This record gives sequence, structure tokens and C-alpha cells, in this order.
Amino acid sequence: MAHILAIDDEAQLCALLRTALERDGHEVKTLTSGAALTQAHMRWADCVILDVMMPGEDGFALCRRIRELVDCPILFLTAKTEEADVLTGLGVGGDDYLTKPFRIAELRARVNAHLRRERRTPHRRMARGDVVFDLEERRVFCREQAIKLTRGEYAICEHLAMRPGQVFSREQLYEAVFGFNGTADSAAIAEHIKNIRAKLREAGAAPIETVWGMGYKWKEDEA
Repeated sequence: MAHILAIDDEAQLCALLRTALERDGHEVKTLTSGAALTQAHMRWADCVILDVMMPGEDGFALCRRIRELVDCPILFLTAKTEEADVLTGLGVGGDDYLTKPFRIAELRARVNAHLRRERRTPHRRMARGDVVFDLEERRVFCREQAIKLTRGEYAICEHLAMRPGQVFSREQLYEAVFGFNGTADSAAIAEHIKNIRAKLREAGAAPIETVWGMGYKWKEDEA
């Protein structure tokens, strides 16, 4: 399941996109203009679908504005078929395009293909289930609620989330986060994990799992 954000000024098309993509188990939010787009939407989205021909700020301008803020795939819906327009869309940061009218089956296939291929190392944003990391500001959000973590808690949380399913001992986490010159003991990791869990649990998330006798991991189903 992925979070899909679709922006198109035609409400009827937005409803069609929602219905089609929800068939594949995705959660879909729709907007009818770029003006309604917020930072919370950008942190939430795993894939963005943009209509090109919108009044006011068109899809190309909107893509140019948000590309530096999101790492996820951006797909254009366009009635423009000339090569120059396609190149413009790709040049401003788009990953793909579909020409209207398009087949719903093709849209679903394109979206799912991009989601499968999305393995780029995140630079600004990383989503793990309901937990979203702002990698530049080193902040964590859960369902759009900011989670207040200390510097050490954030570093542990990010390290685990970057590698879902991989188990780390307390010693490995301590070395990865604090280095050989850290001033605390690896036993402090257990206390950090306890605090992280409590804070995430308040927001309704429990992504960190204890592997008894081995250490901790970020659950794969939260990736």
C-alpha cells in the first residue's frame, strides 16, 4: 500500500483516479489545485500525479516548485503530445507521463511500476508506513503529527527505518549512531528505544520490534 496524491482541476477525474488506485490497496488523496498543496501532503505522498493543464499554476510549474521538496515519483497527465512538452515535463523533474485520454489499467500499471522501482536513496524525505522522516530538518512525523525526539533518539530511529527488517544489536546501534568516541554505554540504547516507542505509540505507531537475544529492527510491514 502506498500514499498517492493526485492533483487535477477536474473533480470527476479526481474521483476516477481515487477509485482506480484504491483497487490496488493504495490510499489516495486528491486536490483540485496546486494552491491547496501543503507541506503535510508532500511529506505524506509516495507518488504524485499531476495534471498539466490547470488554471493558475500549471502542472509543470507546480512540479518545478515541489521537486526539491519531494523524492517520490511524479507522473504527469497531459493532453499535450508534442515532444517538446514531454521533454519539458521530464526536465522540470517529472518521472513519467500519460496522454489523455488514457486507459485506467495503464495508469494503475504505471503507478505500480514506479512504486516497485522506487529504490532511490532518499535525501529530503523518507516514508515508512505512517511514520515520515524529514531528513534535512531531522524531524519525524506520524499521521501529520510532529514527534519530539532527542538528537540521539532521532538518529537511532532513522538508522533503523533506513534498513527495515535488518536486526541490529545494542552495540551495533551505539556504534552506528554515536561512534567509537561516544560517551555513553551501549545499554543506553535500550532506554532510547523505550523512549522512542513511547512517543510513537502516543501517535498510534509501533514500528520498532525487539528480536529477543539479538537486538532491534524496524518492521518490514512498516516499510
